[in-house]
Amino acid sequence: MTQQTPPSPATDPTLSRLSLADKASLTSGAGDFVTTAVASAGIPAVTMSDGPHGLRLPKEGGDGGQVDLHSAAPATCFPPAVALGSSWDPDLARRVAAAIAAEATAHGVRVVLGPGINIKRSPLCGRNFEYFSEDPLLSAELGGAMVRGLQEAGVGAALKHYAANNQETDRMRISADIDERPLREIYLRAFERIVRRDRPWSVMSSYNGVNGIPLSENTRLLTDILRTEWGFDGIVMSDWGAVRDRVAALRAGLDLQMPGTGGRTDREVVAAVAAGDLDEAALDTAVERLVRFARRVTDGARTGHETSVEEHHRLAGEAADRCVVLLKNDSGLLPLDPASGTVAVIGELARTPRYQGAGSSQVTPTRLDTPLDGLWELADGARVDFAPGYALPGAAPTDAAPEEALANEAVRLASASDTVLLFLGLAAQDESEGFDRDHIDLPVAQLHLLERILAVNPRVAVVLSNGGVVRTAPWHTAVPALVEGWLLGQAGGGALARVLFGAVNPSGKLAETVPLRLEDSPSHLSFPGEEGRVRYGEGVFVGYRGYDARHCEVAFPFGHGLSYTTFAYSGMRVVQAEGGATFTVAVTVTNTGDRAGREVVQIYSSGPADSAVARPPRELRGFASVSLAPGESREVVVELARDDLAYYSEREGGWRVEAGVHRIEAGSSSRDIRLSVEVTVAGDPSRLLLSGRNTLAEWLRHPVGGPLLAERFARARAARTGSSAMDDPVMRRFLAGMPLEVIAEFPQSPVPPEGVRELAALVAADGRDG
Repeated sequence: MTQQTPPSPATDPTLSRLSLADKASLTSGAGDFVTTAVASAGIPAVTMSDGPHGLRLPKEGGDGGQVDLHSAAPATCFPPAVALGSSWDPDLARRVAAAIAAEATAHGVRVVLGPGINIKRSPLCGRNFEYFSEDPLLSAELGGAMVRGLQEAGVGAALKHYAANNQETDRMRISADIDERPLREIYLRAFERIVRRDRPWSVMSSYNGVNGIPLSENTRLLTDILRTEWGFDGIVMSDWGAVRDRVAALRAGLDLQMPGTGGRTDREVVAAVAAGDLDEAALDTAVERLVRFARRVTDGARTGHETSVEEHHRLAGEAADRCVVLLKNDSGLLPLDPASGTVAVIGELARTPRYQGAGSSQVTPTRLDTPLDGLWELADGARVDFAPGYALPGAAPTDAAPEEALANEAVRLASASDTVLLFLGLAAQDESEGFDRDHIDLPVAQLHLLERILAVNPRVAVVLSNGGVVRTAPWHTAVPALVEGWLLGQAGGGALARVLFGAVNPSGKLAETVPLRLEDSPSHLSFPGEEGRVRYGEGVFVGYRGYDARHCEVAFPFGHGLSYTTFAYSGMRVVQAEGGATFTVAVTVTNTGDRAGREVVQIYSSGPADSAVARPPRELRGFASVSLAPGESREVVVELARDDLAYYSEREGGWRVEAGVHRIEAGSSSRDIRLSVEVTVAGDPSRLLLSGRNTLAEWLRHPVGGPLLAERFARARAARTGSSAMDDPVMRRFLAGMPLEVIAEFPQSPVPPEGVRELAALVAADGRDG
């Protein structure tokens, strides 16, 4: 992966027309969601809006501020990232973002605060509904598509939350303590991919620190990696309220503090420059970027754009259709026949749906479809009856024993019906920005209701509504059908009805693993940390990487999702391009069922068996979807970059592709691998400059040092006219982890201390530093 240097344009002449106070004011907001303007210098203000699945717009008469989560004007509420992640459809994500951009433009909004692409490290994270996946590649593909959709329509994206924002507990102060390899391979990788490829106009830094340094003051992450290494040319803004030391933040590379502080921190900046504590050149660099950003988003803004509320609602419904995941469907219980039979719809969530998460991303929808209304509308001969079954928290009780009465009514209806559609899930108070969950179980009352209903009617399809993973074990073994409905936005009710009655064939795939128990989660023992620090002790083994490495059984694996039809895979081919920079993976997919359907082909890779580092059994490297009529076959092609096979070597300070046999796999999920091909890949030359402190094993593996050392061993053996200790396999294993300079001190060593220094000099002189 090549290093990029950000462009260095000539100093903007605008700066010469700005006073020190003007420049300081530009580096903080003028209000909650607007930047500072300097009219005399032609610098416009930039209006922003919370996102990323719709706009949270100030409503006339409402406060509209950061903590006012309810006074918002209507906007289309599209499926949040937790649902959109299960679409595995970048083009859909781009279209949704373009529609959000159109609404933003109509309201004078120039920047939408999103998308969020943080990794779902733990299923307990209260903000998981805002993030796509436990996998960085899937997060990058969907998040990057949203960046393109917004910016192609002239509205800036604010890629967030950079970086390692993976919990809400103590979120303003927590330090995420992460080794370099997992930081690079898991938590920065999606950011890197989007920054290099999709060029977001802004990045939002997160509240937390990384390895003891707050993100807003983290020079290494904000400047060394983001700008110098990746070539980012936009602005870095803070999350709202994240800045503690404005001057230190400017030095580190943070351009914009949000929201405004009424001029207090502006005065701190002026005073720091006057006292020599802040180089004015650092302030000028931030101001120049902010001026360029303000002109970029205002010059690219569309005017006179009209949006269609109905058109966007239809798009929200189309997106929701694609996000529903069919987890289980024994004996083809689903889809139900809309023309016949009796259906008991049970669960208050069918009538009062949850369609988005709580917190700063809340959208006031333009309308709201419910699953119950959708089922009634699609039923054409089938009888659909409803019983709430349970009360949602906050609802007024209807009698002295509401839960028992509601459950009794639901059980009576279930026993008198052919099939039960049981809507279960989490209430808004169970998951939100600002706090993490304590467990992943469904409410006890709902589980008890499920048990009673199964006792009177085994034909039960459970439909889940949740922003974070919920535990389905052990009860999922007793229900014939299970649908993961996530939080589907304002049109999600109709989408669920269409899937349940078969008007839409589900094609969603899980973007995160559903564990059998919370305790199985790879991060369980180190989440959420203590005393202000959380240790990412699982390393690169996050999500399915960790479950697979430990051979841990799961309820439903990453990438899983059924269809009302079936698909067969055949004819897998892997062709390496001339020069070896890319691989073309081709797989033929055949619809072997009797319904048209869409399949997502997932391409994974496994590293060499003798890898120098611990690697997951498989890692997602690419994917593509195909829609097929019954009996139709089509070849699906996925391009992989050779660089994607690399791991990050902390010792060598960079990415490294290992030489050897890599396995490329095609599957319908991470645990439903249909085909595989082994390919031999040339490795990257070692960057490691050896010394006496390197072990014997490291010397022998090195492409230059290994042959040199082997030659010295052979020379010593010949001089002694016989075998040596190095010819004994047990002794070689014994010495393998010992530094060569220690071995050199042994009386019988084939390489004396001065010989070690000589060999190290020869390795350095070879110049093979990658």
